[in-house]
Amino acid sequence: MVRDASSIVTRRQSRGHSARLAAVAMLLTVGVALGAEPKEWLERMNHALTTRNYIGVFTHNQGGRVETLRIIHRVRGRDVSERLLSLDGAGREFIREGDELVCYFPDKKTVLVERRAPDGPLLGALPTIGDDSALVYEIRGGQRERLLNRTTRVVTLHPRDQFRYGYKLWIDEETAMPLKTQLCDKTGEVIEQIVFSTIDLPERIPDSMFKPQMDASTYRWLRAERQVASNATPALWEAMRLPPGFRMANRSAQALPGSSEPVAHLVFTDGIASVSVFVEPRKPDSAPPQVGPARVGSSSAFSTVIDGHQVTAVGEVPPNTVELIAKQVKASKTATQGLGLAPPPQRK
Repeated sequence: MVRDASSIVTRRQSRGHSARLAAVAMLLTVGVALGAEPKEWLERMNHALTTRNYIGVFTHNQGGRVETLRIIHRVRGRDVSERLLSLDGAGREFIREGDELVCYFPDKKTVLVERRAPDGPLLGALPTIGDDSALVYEIRGGQRERLLNRTTRVVTLHPRDQFRYGYKLWIDEETAMPLKTQLCDKTGEVIEQIVFSTIDLPERIPDSMFKPQMDASTYRWLRAERQVASNATPALWEAMRLPPGFRMANRSAQALPGSSEPVAHLVFTDGIASVSVFVEPRKPDSAPPQVGPARVGSSSAFSTVIDGHQVTAVGEVPPNTVELIAKQVKASKTATQGLGLAPPPQRK
C-alpha cells in the first residue's frame, strides 16, 4: 500500500530519471524566442523546472479523480529542495532534500523514507527531450494560446508507434514554465492532466517552507534503502528484448518495508516515457501470485512470475508495453539489453 502510494509521485524516477534534461539558456531575447522551434520550447521548459525557484498550485486530474496540490521548488547551487502537498483529503506530503524523499501519509500515520534520483523533479507528466526522441516521437506545434492571462506556446509529442503515449503542453512564453500538461492515448483522449491556477518565481524561498505541516513524531517510520547493483552480482536481471527506442537507464537493489530480501529494481526509458520493473523473490508458502494487467493511477501495470520471482512492470505507457517488458525479464549475466523488437523508426 505504502509502496503504491509513493510510486504515484516517484514513478518517473527514471525520468528524473532526468539526467537527460537539456542544459540550455532559458531567457532569450524576444526576437529569438518568437522564432523558436517546438523542441527548443521543451528544452527551455525543462531547464526552467530544474534551475528556477517556483511556488505554484495546480489541479491533477486522472481517471476522473481531481486533486489540488501545492508545489515548492528551490535551487541553491547544486542543492535542490522540493515539497509537494495535497490540499485535499488526508493531506499527503512529499519532501525532497537532495536524494532523500520523505513521504508523509497522515491517514495511515506512516512516513516512508527512500532514496531517489537527486535531479528527478516531483512534478510529473512533463516530457524531457533527448537526442533520440525524434525517432519515436513527432514533435509539433509552437503556436500561441492564452492561458491564465499569459501567452503560451503549445507543443505536442505524437508517438510514432503503439508502445508509448503522447503529450500536449502549454509553455509560458515569458518564463518557460509549463502552465498546463496533458498525457494522451493514441485516440487523443486525455489520460492525465495538470493545470496550474497560480505560479510564482520568487528569488528566495526560506527553509521554513520545507517543513511538514503535521507532527509525525508518533507515526510509524519506514525506510526503503537503495543500492546500485554490482556487475559482480551472481544473477543480474535484464530485459532480453525491449520495445523500439527503450533502453535500460538504471538497475538497483532496494530493501523495501515488508520484504525480507532485496527487491531488484530496473528502469527502462525511451528518453521521455519510462517503465519501472520490480523483481521480488517468492517464498514457497506465500500467497498465490498476482498475475495479469492492472492500473496504478494513470499508469499501466503488469505482473507475472518468472523463475520463482514476482515480476511487476509499471509505467505511464500503454498496457501492451508493460506486459511486453515484464515477460522479457530474465536472470542472466550475459543477457543482451536493448535488442528491440524492431529497428527504431527513421526520421521523416
